[in-house]
Amino acid sequence: MKQNHIRCQAASRLFMAMILALSCVNSIHAADPVDFVRDIRPIFEQHCYDCHGVNDQESGLRLDIKAIAFKGGDNHGPDIIPGEASRSPLIRFVTTDDSNLRMPPDNKLPEHLVETLTRWINEGAVWPDGVDRVTLRDNRDHWSFKPLAEPNLNSQFGFLDPIDGFIMAKLAENGLVMSRETDRLSWLRRVSFDLIGLPPTPEQVKDFLTDDRSDAYERVVDRLLGSARYGERWAQHWLDVVRYADTHGFEVNTERPNAWPYRDYVIRAFNSDTPYDRFIREQIVGDTLGEDAATGFLVTASVLLSGQIGKDAPSIRLARQDSLDEIVNNIGQTFLGLSVGCARCHDHKFDPITSRDYYSMQAFVAGVEYADRKMTTPEAEEQSREAEQLRKRLAEIDNRLTQFSPIARPGIQRPSTSRTGDDDASLLVDNQDTQAQVLPLRPTLRPSLNTDRIKPTLARRLRFTILSTNGLEPCIDELEVFDPSGTNVALASHGTEVITSGDTIVADRHEPEFINDGLYGNSRSWLSNQPNSGWVELEFPSEAIIERVVWSRDREGKLVDRNTTEYRIEAFTGNDWLIVADSSDRNPVVAGKSPSPSFSTLGLSPQEATVANQVLAEKRAIEKKIKQAEAGQFVFAGKFRTPDKIRLLSRGDPEQPKDEVEPAVIEAFDDISLNNETSEQERRRVLANWLASPKNPLTARVMVNRIWQGHFGSGLVPTPSDFGNSGMMPTHPDLLDWLASEFIRCGWSIKRMHRLIVLSKVYRQSSQSSAEYRSTLIPVEQDDLASERSEPGKSDPLAVDAEVRLLWRYPSRRLESEAIRDSMLSVSGLLNSTMYGRGYDLFDKRGGLSGFKPIEELSLENQRRMIYAHKVRRETEAVFGAFDCPDAGQSAPLRRLSTTPIQALNLFNSRFTLDVSAAFAERVTREAGDKLEDQVQHAYQLALNRVPTPDELRDIESIVHQHGLAVLCRVLFNCNEFLFVP
Repeated sequence: MKQNHIRCQAASRLFMAMILALSCVNSIHAADPVDFVRDIRPIFEQHCYDCHGVNDQESGLRLDIKAIAFKGGDNHGPDIIPGEASRSPLIRFVTTDDSNLRMPPDNKLPEHLVETLTRWINEGAVWPDGVDRVTLRDNRDHWSFKPLAEPNLNSQFGFLDPIDGFIMAKLAENGLVMSRETDRLSWLRRVSFDLIGLPPTPEQVKDFLTDDRSDAYERVVDRLLGSARYGERWAQHWLDVVRYADTHGFEVNTERPNAWPYRDYVIRAFNSDTPYDRFIREQIVGDTLGEDAATGFLVTASVLLSGQIGKDAPSIRLARQDSLDEIVNNIGQTFLGLSVGCARCHDHKFDPITSRDYYSMQAFVAGVEYADRKMTTPEAEEQSREAEQLRKRLAEIDNRLTQFSPIARPGIQRPSTSRTGDDDASLLVDNQDTQAQVLPLRPTLRPSLNTDRIKPTLARRLRFTILSTNGLEPCIDELEVFDPSGTNVALASHGTEVITSGDTIVADRHEPEFINDGLYGNSRSWLSNQPNSGWVELEFPSEAIIERVVWSRDREGKLVDRNTTEYRIEAFTGNDWLIVADSSDRNPVVAGKSPSPSFSTLGLSPQEATVANQVLAEKRAIEKKIKQAEAGQFVFAGKFRTPDKIRLLSRGDPEQPKDEVEPAVIEAFDDISLNNETSEQERRRVLANWLASPKNPLTARVMVNRIWQGHFGSGLVPTPSDFGNSGMMPTHPDLLDWLASEFIRCGWSIKRMHRLIVLSKVYRQSSQSSAEYRSTLIPVEQDDLASERSEPGKSDPLAVDAEVRLLWRYPSRRLESEAIRDSMLSVSGLLNSTMYGRGYDLFDKRGGLSGFKPIEELSLENQRRMIYAHKVRRETEAVFGAFDCPDAGQSAPLRRLSTTPIQALNLFNSRFTLDVSAAFAERVTREAGDKLEDQVQHAYQLALNRVPTPDELRDIESIVHQHGLAVLCRVLFNCNEFLFVP
């Protein structure tokens, strides 16, 4: 027992000594500075890295790398302020009781760890260099951001065509070889669909299959590239990328009636093989290059205009910011293949694009507004001159027609027994006469133009009084008073003075002197200061005989509301005011009924009515000519004005502006910048030149990749609008750079790129794989891809490359929706080849959010190619929308390919298919005669460019006998051989 007691005492003394020693150590540590590696990093590793480490960076905060940690998160950086823990958001987040802000979110950080973090920050937040356990990858060190590499044309291949050499080299690395060459017919259909989006005709097939000349393939390619149909086909690819549509989208989705000239510009540019660098410049600054419609590119995207989501100042600022964002996004994705818009709220997560870069890019286009612009092309100016002459003649005709109008009869009232229903010929009784007179009603009041013909009256003054209107302040854009010679004696230029009952002044828009300045439109009008009433008085320089008063609320006709104005016109004859006209004998406005025409022959003698109808016929013809002349004068291609001041915005919020930025390109790529005094046009010009520069590492690569994708279904870079760090790597980087270099070297010719690709051996491969695959050495014979193999060894291509990205065979694919529809019309003989102009209607209305009823009846107009359809954003075409046709809500650089039951149902049972199949059957009967076998063979030749096999012919003849030829035509339209690129 005693020994045990002694041992216990000894242990107790040892334990006390250890406690004392530890306490001394702790005292020493408490006095020492906090060490990052020993004290801070373990806290971060245990409590922070799950959300702010290598895998996740919530709110943009990362705490495992020094350089990023001191920048802070997206919305609260910097989070660590050396020497000031009380001001550091990091300490606030780990101490707050707010569960929405507290970090870590599950449990509060222990107090002793909070104390350690606080001491560390107050001591200066020392974080030594070189202690981080991970290395931050330089996001500028990316293949697509580097200059084009000099291609290594391996002489061992002996290939004349570098395209085939690069493809073969990659196949050899993976133990694969090319498939056999496809048959001539398959290649012809393939290249026809690729270049013009239509199948070849039987005559073209026959010519090619019997052409034994060495350049037969080249002749076909040159014919297709020279066809006007080529531009229609390839313009659609481009319009997919830039999100072209004929409506605005979003909550309003109203029509853009003048968007189509940009679509036509793109078609013309492809057909004329506009060099791509010029194509870029025209779309950024085409107003200086004679291509006004080209800048439609800047405003193709879906947008809410100022005032459409709220008329308060913050809503207007937000709408403006959103519209600029769409322009920058379009430029970045289309030309650079970069998601520049990701930097609107914070520095780009993956690419070397800062928020300052983003807003500096905005500054280049800060003077662009989404709006129509009058075109200044020679054709548009000639049309404008023609329209102006026609309008002068129209004014003469209108003056002539007023001479036929029944004279206004002041004081007339409608008797209660004389009106029945809505008959416009209701009778009026002149209360000023002792006997009742049967008089016609004059035309309904219109916002656009009203005429009162009065008995010739000698007057020095005239007063126009509004007695009531439709709940608004009365507005008159021009008040005209004519004498018998047709002179407007009311003009201020003739000395007439104006006084009013009171005015609402809006500078340069609503002023009293605008009422007789000879200019029309609501933008130069008089506005009363009293709701529902007011008057205007004109005093002529001397007495004049007046016989006609003409007035309107908006002579330009932009107002659509009904004019329910009641008014009185008085003339001062020298002694007293005399009522010479009023609104009592006007046709009434009836709810749900369109206003009656502005001119009526009611009340005219038969002789007057005959002459008046002749004048009316001329008027209608002139109005039609004016409409045609004005159709091509305006384009939705942006208006340009003094640029806005662009500021860096916190979190992309226009209500949180920071310092102003200047126009500058992305700093990681170049050092081009401008000052804020630079003109709007010069800003766009500098931007366009940078985008189109051969030194830009992205521009040529992105475009040749899009061209390659158009021929193989997938680009060498499978993410065609993302060449950044988050995009996919190229399958053949050497080939991509060779194509880009060749593109630049040959003058940026898109057609030359097509020619190189479609004449290559890789493009001429069969879509069916060869029976045997072996690993291969480099071939030595120029024209024999399969010669000089290594020792036999088998590789299964589907196991090595199931997606055919290495192109060991040609990757067959389904046609796009437009090509299917166009090909059906072409084969049936219905295709209308008329080019350009206003789009035809797919629906019963041209804008809106819902309620679109498809137009199912075929007409000459809607038998044009689908690229000419009026494209309603977010509303897919009733039949072919099922074939993955994009709705223009977002850019569609690569169309997805789905297979759904609705596709088969639409293509077999739709009204379109039934009507086109019937027309196809009629064409076959007309061209092949009455013999059934000849009809079936001709149908096959038109649709599939071949004759049916004996088995097919036997099976089909019985079906046609039983169900008719149109059923065969429907079947052909639905077969894969018709729908797929072979």
